[in-house]
Amino acid sequence: MADAADLRGTTSARARRWLRRTAALLAAAPMLAGLTQIPAAPAAHAESKATGSRSVDVSITSLTPTAPKKSDTLTVSGTVTNDTKTTVSGARVGLRVGPTMNGRSAIDTAAHRSGYTEGLDGTAVDDKYAKKIGKLSAGASRDFSLSIPVDQLHLGEDGVYQLGVSLTGGTSSQPWPQVLGIERTFLPWQSGTARKKSQLTYLWPLISATHVTARTDNDEDRTPIFRDDRLAEELAPGGRLQQMVALGKNLPITWVIDPDLLATVDAMTKKYEVQNPSGKGTTAGRGQTVAKQWLDALQKAVNGKQMVALPFADPDLASLAHRGKNVTGTLSHLQGATELASTTVETILGVRPRTDFAWPVDGAIDSSIVDVATSGGAHNVIARSDSLRETGGLSYTPTAARQIGGGNTAVVADARLSTAFTGDMSKAENSTLAIQTFLAQSQMINLQAPDKQRSIVVAPQRTPTTSQAQAMAAALEGLSGQWTQPLSLGQAAKAKPDPSATQRVPSSRSYPRSLRARELPIEAFDRIQETQKTLDNFEPILTAKYRVVTPFGNAIRREMSTSWRSEAHNAAGFRHDVQTYLSGLTKKVRLVPKTDMTLSGRSATVPVTLQNNLVQGVELRLVLRSQQGNRLAISDPQLVHVEGGHSQSVKFGTTANANGPVWVSAQLYTPDGQPYGHEMLFEVNVTEITSTVILVIAGGVLLLVLAGVRIYVQRKRAAARSGEDGGDGEDAEMAHGQDDEDDSEAPEADRRDPAHALVPEQPSDPAADTGSQSAGPSGSGEKVER
Repeated sequence: MADAADLRGTTSARARRWLRRTAALLAAAPMLAGLTQIPAAPAAHAESKATGSRSVDVSITSLTPTAPKKSDTLTVSGTVTNDTKTTVSGARVGLRVGPTMNGRSAIDTAAHRSGYTEGLDGTAVDDKYAKKIGKLSAGASRDFSLSIPVDQLHLGEDGVYQLGVSLTGGTSSQPWPQVLGIERTFLPWQSGTARKKSQLTYLWPLISATHVTARTDNDEDRTPIFRDDRLAEELAPGGRLQQMVALGKNLPITWVIDPDLLATVDAMTKKYEVQNPSGKGTTAGRGQTVAKQWLDALQKAVNGKQMVALPFADPDLASLAHRGKNVTGTLSHLQGATELASTTVETILGVRPRTDFAWPVDGAIDSSIVDVATSGGAHNVIARSDSLRETGGLSYTPTAARQIGGGNTAVVADARLSTAFTGDMSKAENSTLAIQTFLAQSQMINLQAPDKQRSIVVAPQRTPTTSQAQAMAAALEGLSGQWTQPLSLGQAAKAKPDPSATQRVPSSRSYPRSLRARELPIEAFDRIQETQKTLDNFEPILTAKYRVVTPFGNAIRREMSTSWRSEAHNAAGFRHDVQTYLSGLTKKVRLVPKTDMTLSGRSATVPVTLQNNLVQGVELRLVLRSQQGNRLAISDPQLVHVEGGHSQSVKFGTTANANGPVWVSAQLYTPDGQPYGHEMLFEVNVTEITSTVILVIAGGVLLLVLAGVRIYVQRKRAAARSGEDGGDGEDAEMAHGQDDEDDSEAPEADRRDPAHALVPEQPSDPAADTGSQSAGPSGSGEKVER
């Protein structure tokens, strides 16, 4: 971007002197050749040839101050290593100052050149500031440190100077002095205060991987279970996140935080468990102390600075836009994640964050990503200049803010500055060059249009390593406000856009293939929605919803995290574990399997048992249905409440209208009418009283009545005869006694209950007391057999 912004006419005085000196040497070369017959005298070849490649490795491990003033002393330290198989004699390490860079592309080119090239790598500084090494054996290394007053560098006008450290010496085959190795870096030079300083916004991200599972212990505190205890290492002194907070405390930055990290660390301040590597069992987490210390340090560090909260768990916006939106319901998670972000940060830190910023991976955007980001409540999208490229031919780097339509703003971070510290900064050589390159590029932006103040944003990698964070901090300290001044991200988004800057959002076709290849697959979003549906069906039956909805809701959001881009296999495992665990919980509430049963009689009750193995109570509606309602009718559905760890038997009344087997189904429903679990079928065999038995009983009753009539008639006749004969009482008594005697001689069967005497027993009759198998008392006349 703005590579056309070459600084014409800014060649320094030292550069002009170097050009004159080179021209004089070139003019004298023919004369010298004619005065001598020696083909190649060492003096004539001193530093006059390019080596083409390094034979001695030179590394710069320290340069202070990074952006010196005229009164400073510049100190450059490093190491030289003889990579050849021959000894270097007369070795000497010295500084070389080249001309000022004439644009941002020139800095890039110089940083990537290797070997020494005469005319491009400047002239050597006075030998008195050089370091004599002497003999350097093959494979040997020597440390060096060079110090020189800045005013002895003879720097001219403000600008970015190429600074080289070279090793000069001779070899056995070429014994004259020559440059055998060189390392170059950059020296930003600002002799006074810049006319208009660039406004610099530096994002300082506090983001980590997903560490918490959806599982919790069954205790009252719902103790969380972590995937691992690596976060404790990051929070401990010297750890990545501890360093991010310690370094950021005194820097002019805007904090950008994933609220999930806060929630996770807050959970660590209490009791928590960690899964064993084998996957079986847990051990107690040990990060309580460092978690408390880190949160306390963070609260102090963010005081007075702007904080931007990403949606909870830092969802992968590009994956959502390119694949997730094709799965119904997926985008609904984004709005909830944004709302939860604000609540989490405010609750834990007591700070109200900005939640209207979206940050796609590497700042790569297209129209679909912008649409998804804004649907989640963001009105500002953090992009990067290698995605939203300049097409207007500007000769300078424009202000970061761009209006992209719909009242939305793209905040375009500078790609060169944002990627300056992505390499291995654990090597001092790499970090030193990165710091100097960052400073050089930031100054060059200011020099492109010194009378035009612009707002520049830097959005580094999401999870800087400890060494990367330290290099970033050193670079920001090196700025010292010489050509920049700090600006918050919120202010940068409100800056007046440059009317000539690109505002058109790229199409989906322009999204980098390398980034698209690492997106979450559509299968991931299918599984996420499957889990969400399971949770939606589970929630209504719970009496303590927060014990399940909160951990699983957060787990679903974590399944969409940007951090999974580098852990595709672990991401799939995490999604599987969440769904499997949730499904297992839902199965803890179930109907106890029922065997086939027999009902005797026209009416009876059917018991069905509901088992709840959760630690909280549940409430469901239980429905029994007869597959043949004309033969067996069942009472209305019942609302059932079962406490945690208990079972409850529910009885349904039945009315039989015919004999034979009838299939009955039992189905649980949530209070809002959704089926819960699988339908349970069992067979009920109805043994209703038969018509033949009814006829026999009726006949017996008729015979009993007839027998009663006969006895009555006989006694009536006996009384009548007694009256007609006029017999005394003795005869009457004798007659009565005769009747009694006749009765006493009746068969034993005739003296039993008349009904039993007249109705023969049937082999199919039940025992006198069958004993109900129901958990509760049977109804009147009820006989239930399983």
